[in-house]
Amino acid sequence: MNTEASGLRYQVDERPPLPLTIGLGAQLAALNLAAIMLIPTVVMRAAGQPEAYVSWAVGASVAICGLTTILQAFRFGRIGAGHMLLMGSSGAFVPVCVAALVQSGPAMLATLVVAACLVPLALSWRLSLFQRVLTPSVCGVVVMLIPISVLPIVGDMLTVSAVEGRALPVVLSAAATVTVTVGIALAATESLRLWAPVIGVGAGSALAVFFGLYDFGRVVQAGWVDLPSAQWPGLAFGPEFFTLLPGFLLAGVIASVRSISGAIAIQRVSWRRSRALDFRAVQGAVAVDGVASFLSGLAGTVPNTTYSVSVSLAELTGVAARVVGVVAGAVFVALMLFPKAFAAILAIPDSVIAAYMIILMATLFMVGVRMVLQDGMDYRKALIVGLALMVGVSFQYGLVFPRQVSAFAGGLFANGMNAGGVTAIALSLFVELTRPRKRRLDTVLDLSVLAEIRSFLGEFASHGGWGAEMVDRLEAVSEEAVLILLREDDGAGESDRRRLLIRASREEGAAILEFIVTPRGENIQDRLALLGDQTDSSSVEQEVSLRLLRRLSSSVRHQQFHDTDIVTVRVKAPGG
Repeated sequence: MNTEASGLRYQVDERPPLPLTIGLGAQLAALNLAAIMLIPTVVMRAAGQPEAYVSWAVGASVAICGLTTILQAFRFGRIGAGHMLLMGSSGAFVPVCVAALVQSGPAMLATLVVAACLVPLALSWRLSLFQRVLTPSVCGVVVMLIPISVLPIVGDMLTVSAVEGRALPVVLSAAATVTVTVGIALAATESLRLWAPVIGVGAGSALAVFFGLYDFGRVVQAGWVDLPSAQWPGLAFGPEFFTLLPGFLLAGVIASVRSISGAIAIQRVSWRRSRALDFRAVQGAVAVDGVASFLSGLAGTVPNTTYSVSVSLAELTGVAARVVGVVAGAVFVALMLFPKAFAAILAIPDSVIAAYMIILMATLFMVGVRMVLQDGMDYRKALIVGLALMVGVSFQYGLVFPRQVSAFAGGLFANGMNAGGVTAIALSLFVELTRPRKRRLDTVLDLSVLAEIRSFLGEFASHGGWGAEMVDRLEAVSEEAVLILLREDDGAGESDRRRLLIRASREEGAAILEFIVTPRGENIQDRLALLGDQTDSSSVEQEVSLRLLRRLSSSVRHQQFHDTDIVTVRVKAPGG
């Protein structure tokens, strides 16, 4: 396990200087504002909605994005990731939202979006049930497919900007943005690298002003202070609800997987010392997805979801402080009250925004690659990742059955992230269902059950054809694991004793033991990583158990959820 995250200046729980915090939060909001506004604009106009309702839907989306981005930066019980995670309009819902508006109008759309919020809320509540399917490989390949899905939009922004004889100014402004941003990120000092994005966009915008690409007219016409005009559609229910609901639920699953991927990715870049993933933070991030969808439904606009650009910004600048997310959310909310500032950001030419997005997407793709590789790569993972990428790329660019794909489910799978993500989930589910059935022991977490555990493991090893040496290894590993878990129960009364479920299975010359208990205490993976830093003499006995567990096993993984702790230990067979 790597001990240091290179280039990270401010980790998630630290506070950068106030000018830097405001500057990074403002650029995170400003440079993603157009993308967030684009999706509700496309949906409403494609469905033929009046301009007044389009303005309301776009404004409501931006405001909800701001509020939920702030919510993501905190942890309120089971809600919130506690990390810098930008919220934005969800592209997965575009086809089904257009269909709902065309068939039944804004009130039915609002009802369906409210119903769809149950998907992320349910997933966040019992995410532990899906941990065997929503693996780092699946989430990593979804992150890799996000740039692949976004590139056509970036290409269109550049192509459209280059019409009417403006090709040279468009190319020069885009090239300036990329060159300055990348040059500073690669060669400048750490303090200057923090401002690489804003300097790069500023350089591109300066050239755009020189060539007349910046739309000053929009800024001049906008007012200084204004409140959006409410166009609340209400809620409606009818026979079309059940016809349209499956599409919304499927889109909710896809958006939730994207949020899970983003929540995992931001943890990977938010700490100097590498840590075990905190799945409680992932649950909190997905719960905010549900809150955002509920609010979007009440407002009659497109659902929101977690954006992964925060990960790219943290990688690029070395700042992952959650307070930057708070500032970004506040900027979104404030922009709705100050139309002139809103217009000044939207007037930045598409060529500059597209060039900046290319850099972010390149960084995000490599974050996905690292997620895929973090737990090793066997032939099953390689096949799942490879097929998911191929399906995603093929469907995104119309290389396979383009007419059929665009017609099925309203074109839901014409998006590469949707198609590849569903492929990865389906293949992972197939692998899980076809594995040999696990042997199970359900008991209480107590020293008195060690004899029962030894008997259970002896039968498991005998059934697998393993001899006495493997039985000894399994018994030693289980004993140390139980002792470590029991020390977290010190002081607990008899009525507070936790249940222990042990699941044992075979996998390529090794035994996989899962110890599943209700949560309490620290993460075992983190304590194993910190063994060399232990200085407290009172923890010697605990350290001995940790060292024995590390020596006896080939890997230890501790997944902490709100409702469940899962400690997975891999034990190689003799000669395996």
